[in-house]
Amino acid sequence: MAGLDPAKSVMDTLAEFGPGGGTATVEQARSYAVGFARGASENFVVLGKLLPPELVEDFAAVYTFCRWADDLGDEVDPSLGPDPDPHAIRARSLELLGWFRRELEAEEPTHPVLVALRPTIDRHRLPRAEFGKLISAFEMDQRVRWYQTWDELLGYCKLSADPVGRIVLMMAGLRPPDEKAANQDAWDASDAICTALQVTNHIQDVRRDLVDRDRVYLPSAEVGFRVDELRRWLDTPKDPVARVRYIRGVRPLVERTAGLYATGEGLPARVGGRIGALVGMMAMGGRATLGEIERIGCATLWHRPKVGTSRKAIIAARGFASLYFGACRTSRTNSNGSHR
Repeated sequence: MAGLDPAKSVMDTLAEFGPGGGTATVEQARSYAVGFARGASENFVVLGKLLPPELVEDFAAVYTFCRWADDLGDEVDPSLGPDPDPHAIRARSLELLGWFRRELEAEEPTHPVLVALRPTIDRHRLPRAEFGKLISAFEMDQRVRWYQTWDELLGYCKLSADPVGRIVLMMAGLRPPDEKAANQDAWDASDAICTALQVTNHIQDVRRDLVDRDRVYLPSAEVGFRVDELRRWLDTPKDPVARVRYIRGVRPLVERTAGLYATGEGLPARVGGRIGALVGMMAMGGRATLGEIERIGCATLWHRPKVGTSRKAIIAARGFASLYFGACRTSRTNSNGSHR
């Protein structure tokens, strides 16, 4: 469909496919979601190789929904002009997120992203409430500029991160605990991993969040420093007092986050198959990033740690190996059973 170009950014697409804009057929919308996911994230390309072919469109639809909702909250609508007021930006973001929520809740959505998502929701019996929580998190970003306590940060992660893991579990066939109590352990492990991934990202991107978005996700009561101090320290990377205070404040958060990864350790095996391998890769990637944070002394206000290409290749290889050897074990089990 003209204008529905997966290579365009969300904001560039908004002019034609914003509130009251164009729509698409299910086939066009699903094709757009796959193209958008593959073009917007090299991780999706890598992880997509692990997915069962019949789930690629579903995962792409979920990914595209998440990216659109995130960008509606974080990016600036070009219609606001070249130098918009911050209050106008936040008001416009809330307006767009409200529109996106109405599309999510509509019986017959018109926006291509929601048109693409509807078959996935129906096929896997996914509660719209989990998608609604993601929108709530991005709305929260417009109202809350920084956090005070660890529990407040975890409350945010329950909206911004945990729903994604739960959606993945349901697409893997693991129903919610209120439907099947035996799955409570998987749900708890998934929440732990997703929260850990989110907190890792917050620690990694402290500088970007502060400078570009005027947000601080490090809970001030836990780390022992204020937002105004962070702003002052930005320009004093060699100040030993600032570095010591920052590092001492962040290190306990890193240790807590490592504990969350440990809590979710058994989830890949619990999920099993290709999606279990994918979950394992995501957790390994998060742990690798946390390791890089530790390697630079937790000084993320001045240095953004990144996992190198070789490390990413090792993580991908481990994901594929876990899938291969898991299949081999299943094959041997079936073979042994057939000889009894």
